[in-house]
Amino acid sequence: MSVSSKLSEPLRRLDLPLSGMTCAACAARIEKVLNRLPGVDASVNLASERARIALSSNETSPQQLVASIEKAGFGVPQQSVELAIEGMTCAACSARIEKVLKRLPGVEAAVNLAAERARIRYVPGVADPALLIAAIDKAGFTARLVDDNSRAEDKARKLAVYRAELRRFWIAAALTLPLVAQMVTMFSGAGWSGHAHQDLLPRGLQLALATPVQLWIGARFYAGGWKSLRGGGANMDVLVALGTSAAYFFSLIVTLGAIDSLPVYFEASAAVITLVLLGKLLEARAKAKTTLAIEALVRLQPKTARVERDGQLVELDARLLIPGDIFIVRPGESLPVDGEVIEGASNVNEAMLTGESMPVAKSAGDRVFAATANSEGMLRCRATGVGEHTLLAGIIRLVAEAQGSKAPVQRLADRISAIFVPVVCGIAVLTFAGWWIFGGVFSEALINAVAVLVIACPCALGLATPTAIMVGTGQGAGAGILVKNAEALEHAEKIGVLALDKTGTLTRGEAQVTDLLPLALDADRSLILAAALEQGSEHPLARAILKRAQALTKTLPKLSDFRAIPGKGVEGSVDARHLRLGAPDWFAGLALPLAQIAALQGAGKTVVVLADNDVALALLAIADPLRETSRAAVARLKAMGLHVVMLTGDNAATAAAIAAEAGIDDYRAGILPGDKAAAVNALKADGRLVAMVGDGINDAPALAAADVSFAIGAGSDAAIEVADVTLVRSDLHGVADAILLSRATLGKIRQNLFFAFIYNVLGIPLAALGLLNPVIAGAAMAMSSVSVVSNSLLLKRWRPGKR
Repeated sequence: MSVSSKLSEPLRRLDLPLSGMTCAACAARIEKVLNRLPGVDASVNLASERARIALSSNETSPQQLVASIEKAGFGVPQQSVELAIEGMTCAACSARIEKVLKRLPGVEAAVNLAAERARIRYVPGVADPALLIAAIDKAGFTARLVDDNSRAEDKARKLAVYRAELRRFWIAAALTLPLVAQMVTMFSGAGWSGHAHQDLLPRGLQLALATPVQLWIGARFYAGGWKSLRGGGANMDVLVALGTSAAYFFSLIVTLGAIDSLPVYFEASAAVITLVLLGKLLEARAKAKTTLAIEALVRLQPKTARVERDGQLVELDARLLIPGDIFIVRPGESLPVDGEVIEGASNVNEAMLTGESMPVAKSAGDRVFAATANSEGMLRCRATGVGEHTLLAGIIRLVAEAQGSKAPVQRLADRISAIFVPVVCGIAVLTFAGWWIFGGVFSEALINAVAVLVIACPCALGLATPTAIMVGTGQGAGAGILVKNAEALEHAEKIGVLALDKTGTLTRGEAQVTDLLPLALDADRSLILAAALEQGSEHPLARAILKRAQALTKTLPKLSDFRAIPGKGVEGSVDARHLRLGAPDWFAGLALPLAQIAALQGAGKTVVVLADNDVALALLAIADPLRETSRAAVARLKAMGLHVVMLTGDNAATAAAIAAEAGIDDYRAGILPGDKAAAVNALKADGRLVAMVGDGINDAPALAAADVSFAIGAGSDAAIEVADVTLVRSDLHGVADAILLSRATLGKIRQNLFFAFIYNVLGIPLAALGLLNPVIAGAAMAMSSVSVVSNSLLLKRWRPGKR
């Protein structure tokens, strides 16, 4: 092959997915943009929405390709994957894996030490799961894809590993116990490293007891340390292996050389390994409790369902149901999937999803959810959400994502963990050199250096934040509070201003026509014309008018030339009349009963005018009553120190009446749907953290603009998708509970980080000064991680506030 042909051969081929293309011109535009880059030969396929790219040089990176596509106004959609990781022992391991993954082009990663999971976003075509797993394997760890079946397999694997490690611990404890008797002499004569060190057991027996502990039981530390070093990092295993090896092999040389004038430290090496192993077992047991929330949710899913097939009831695997299937739920049974009641009436306990203990009445037309428990009646339902599309599956997914995410407060711990082990090794070397040079006793210098290596613990630093996040988000899920990520949980405690959308958030979202005042046309005819005009609208007020008209007639006049005017109203032709229906200020110049309008608005009602050209035909007053809990919830939020602001499109008089009824002092009236985001940004101007609570599609931009966003659970999918926190129960008390949960969780994180930092800050100098022997240092190191995880588990005591 010629040199020129070798040079022309591409170094790498990529197949990138694309988004945002609408026509051939878009494909041509992307192709042109990519082919301008050096060493790039690109071909874009509009039908498959993919770009096939050959890179013939290293001048252009995959990141530059993605950036060029995005700069041209298109997108390269990312995919996400969750990997279960084996072999992590401390924060240095998780930091190492994260660093390795982030080096890959187009990859973002967050590794959770407590959950032993990595959540990764990557650009398909630039990276793939196989590449990610290979990178982790090369770093000295093992990774597997997580799917629905792997959760049970993972639990079984961890249980088997735990039992094997427990057996090893008991063997190590039996071998170490006689050696620990040597510590009795530490408190007599010249002390721990002095020359009066007495042997209660023959040194040959000590060697026989310590060797299995060091080389068999402790082999895991050598293996873990070697993998870590081979991957370019250093972890806790390196510290334990170095420390115990120094004590063991020094003692081995002294014993085999029959140097009776020097002490041996077999008890130190064996006891440290045994105690560290005990600590890891206790830590694993405590960490398992942090995932109980997800396991409890998974267990809620019924395995079977009674489905109608050709007039017969057939019992099927619940996973086989499809939308539209008709299923029966008998008294005392749980619902297999999400659905809609088509026949029957009963009370359903939704506590497992919402945290609300009172059963909810269900009848024809009501929504029901998988895993909720039917009480006394039989329900015939139509499946609407199955498999991964049920509310329960969504909750499990959200909780898992939140537990795998990383809070900003963890960044300091991550930075320290990345350099922790090399720094500790350096301190140990300096300790050894200092004691040997100035003390002159090699054994004393060695054992103090061992104590430094053994006392240092990066594990507590790595577990401080994720364990608290896992317990906190799990407790929140049990109370109907679904936190999307750890960052939202951290920010929620700092909220200073809470903006509330009125409709559907403060109010029930079920507007009703309360008053109908005929002016130039009788009431019934006015209502029918108004309803005919509102046939083309999706506004909540339109639904209220249509619902009221249904009591008069099932058939409405034909509507034509319909047009909606944002913030004003609607217009169109009905029965050859050009009608308008909207806010009173849209009808300037018409003779309107202003006193009556003002009175209705003063009562918190929204007034709309029906007009035919220049004649006002009728006034309709519509009210959306406050939720029963809104006033108490607002009072509770204000008592927590939050400044509550109501945002509404109503006029000032109506807004003032509703705000007063809800107990809100500050409100913004007359805000059009598109201006809500601007209103939120204006509230952020004074530097305080602003949260937004909403439920509708038109709230999505405002939710995205807020520092922290809450979606009421009964709201639209768009609002829930954007929100940081979803409240399954449509109750503002959930916002207060979420903020209190955030404060409790962040309080635990700060406590954990303080314990982890102060432990190392005090422990390492004490060991370097010769004030700690390795056995006590090993015990302290083993217990540090356990104490942090146990402190996080205290969050399980958290409960939602009293209503």
